[in-house]
Amino acid sequence: MATSPTTAHGQAVSEDGDKVLVRVEGRLGRLTLNRPRTINALDHAMVRRLREALTAWEDDDTVSAVLLDGAGERGLCAGGDIRAIRSSARDGSRLAAAFWRDEYLLNAHIARYAKPYVALMDGVVMGGGVGVSAHGSVRIVTERSLVGMPEAAIGFVPDVGGTFLLSRAPGETGTHLALTAEPVGAGDAVYLGLADHFVPSERLADLTAALAGTAADGIAGTVARFAEPAPAPDLEARRHWIDACYSAGTAEEVVSRLRDHGDPEAALAAETVARKSPTSVKVSLAALRRARGLPGLEAVLEQEYRVSCAVLASPDLVEGIRAQVVDKDRSPKWVPDTLESVTDGDVARHFAPAPDGPLGLADL
Repeated sequence: MATSPTTAHGQAVSEDGDKVLVRVEGRLGRLTLNRPRTINALDHAMVRRLREALTAWEDDDTVSAVLLDGAGERGLCAGGDIRAIRSSARDGSRLAAAFWRDEYLLNAHIARYAKPYVALMDGVVMGGGVGVSAHGSVRIVTERSLVGMPEAAIGFVPDVGGTFLLSRAPGETGTHLALTAEPVGAGDAVYLGLADHFVPSERLADLTAALAGTAADGIAGTVARFAEPAPAPDLEARRHWIDACYSAGTAEEVVSRLRDHGDPEAALAAETVARKSPTSVKVSLAALRRARGLPGLEAVLEQEYRVSCAVLASPDLVEGIRAQVVDKDRSPKWVPDTLESVTDGDVARHFAPAPDGPLGLADL
């Protein structure tokens, strides 16, 4: 472990400095998330700073491409600042909703960015970290990558465009990832459509240096020179039970099929899902199914904003973050505490219009 935080480029950074380091190196606009002690968790100011930099570089002819990485050696980004979100939920404030609004607008901005947007998804990439990386045009994972949407474990629902990405993954693999809240490695990240290229972590510094001297139309070729075949995906071999079980019409039936399938891994998945917030599981399943019928990312982000705002009123969000992050007892008390107790009306209310109106990205 290094004695001081560094970027993937090997450049030392300071925990006491800016939370997002913004600079231009050669032809490359560099963005480094700089909160290594929290695995670069995103707060509202960081989201705004990222979007400001991207906007400034859009019409800057000296910048050919943008590269995003994270300070420290643990990962790109562990997600949003969930302690702040918990405080907002407890206080009944709209601070979390304001954060999500700007975060989801940033996710949409990244997805439609006109210049190559290269994300180094090295190490931990969870939740909001997926949002600032997996919508980019060039998404790179390494042997250290751990990518996932862990929201159901804290009483939340996949957001930042996660339900868009997971709803379009092969078969029901995205549903499996959402309901178990478990992360995957590099091979599965590529298989799921969350990443494009595998580059060994030891080559990231050289790749970054090479990109700094590359024009926009040469980015793909430069990345290809450093990329290697991704590891074989584990999920592909599990499709026989994943597709059969997660295609069920209800969350209750999903768990029943997993338990009855006969494959030990399916039984383990059943117990994993059963430990998550029942409300989160049911809303996540509904959100994924609805996302499949929506025309694109922007419409899905509009739906996710509705859902996220509704979750602020749920006791499970406060309790889930308490159990996982604050007290760390890993023993949340969900309300309701069974899938059967979560009604269709409970699920439907999560898709009602947000109190402060839509994001303005797309009509639903």
